[in-house]
Amino acid sequence: MSAQERLTDALYGLGWSTVKKLPEPVAVRLGRTIADLAWKRRGKGVLRLESNYARVVPDATPERLAELSRAGMRSYLRYWMESFRLPAWSAERVSAGVEVKDLHHLTDGLAAGKGVVLALPHLANWDLAGAWVTTELKIPFTTVAERLKPETLYDRFVAYRQGLGMEVLPHNGGSAFGTLARRLRDGGLVCLVADRDLSASGTEVRFFGDTARMPAGPALLAQHTGALLLPATLWYDDSPVMRGRVHPPIEVPETGTRAEKTSVMTQALADAFAQGIADHPEDWHMLQRLWLSDLDPAPDPAKGRS
Repeated sequence: MSAQERLTDALYGLGWSTVKKLPEPVAVRLGRTIADLAWKRRGKGVLRLESNYARVVPDATPERLAELSRAGMRSYLRYWMESFRLPAWSAERVSAGVEVKDLHHLTDGLAAGKGVVLALPHLANWDLAGAWVTTELKIPFTTVAERLKPETLYDRFVAYRQGLGMEVLPHNGGSAFGTLARRLRDGGLVCLVADRDLSASGTEVRFFGDTARMPAGPALLAQHTGALLLPATLWYDDSPVMRGRVHPPIEVPETGTRAEKTSVMTQALADAFAQGIADHPEDWHMLQRLWLSDLDPAPDPAKGRS
């Protein structure tokens, strides 16, 4: 393990061991202070966040983008402060911390015994939403965690999410897919954060006017198992309560190849995500490159000229 990896692991460990002991108002102020300091430094993450917001709000002035990125960093640090404190929250605090519209899409789908794939973008606090599902709704579910370095940090995240009542599988391609499919065929719930492809072989979608890749897994799982595919979006307001919405099911097309059906369904998922992100851009915590034109910039025609 490198020195940087040891430092990263130690900082996350400090967060879970120390921040969860702080009174909630103190944790809120701390998160906002850290967010404002990071925003003023204008590091790579902040600049990338601002660049992504420029696609979501294309007519925004530089001043508006700066306001959005500041609000975005505050939202991002609210996510971390809540996440560090979640293991110490009572069941009552978790239940009171989330309010979801159109929840019947989820509960009716599970009641029908078909299994449900709930797909979310990186909006607000998906870990809190998961804790609410297991605590308030008393519904267990399975999810997938991205492999992180160092391995000890990945282990921390797995233990943290398992402590919130989730079954967590490593993101190892096909091996996770088979387990998820079994859970769905048994009528269970699978929750996946699905607005960024981790495999470099995802499905291309049009997203805020340009091409991005999103994981094919949610659409493929629905096709393989007959489970419902439900998009969900989350957002914060000025209260301590996080809001959410479960969108209507995305149907499996009646005709077409598997790839064609997957493309149509993943595009519908991207459209639902875009609706939620456009309504609450400051709560979209996308500090990485997403669009293909950002991942693979076109060559400069001026280069190579003699």
